Amino acid sequence: MRNVTLYGKPGCHLCEEGRAAVAAARARRDFALEEVDVSLDPRLARRYGERIPVVSIDGEDVLELRFRAEELVRALDTVGA
Repeated sequence: MRNVTLYGKPGCHLCEEGRAAVAAARARRDFALEEVDVSLDPRLARRYGERIPVVSIDGEDVLELRFRAEELVRALDTVGA
């Protein structure tokens, strides 16, 4: 099973859009999901800064800012395959 991590923070409208895209992709592909609030970790806040939301698949950052469910599905089918 693939592991997807969604990096974001509360109050971020792009993060809400990203969360919706991840939910839509989850209806089409099976994967474990972890959501990480970067505002709780200064190291992650520096790393991701204004790039959020960021999606990582099995530890590899693959999507950021604005993305659609179709892009995540495509990435799940190709990243690390």
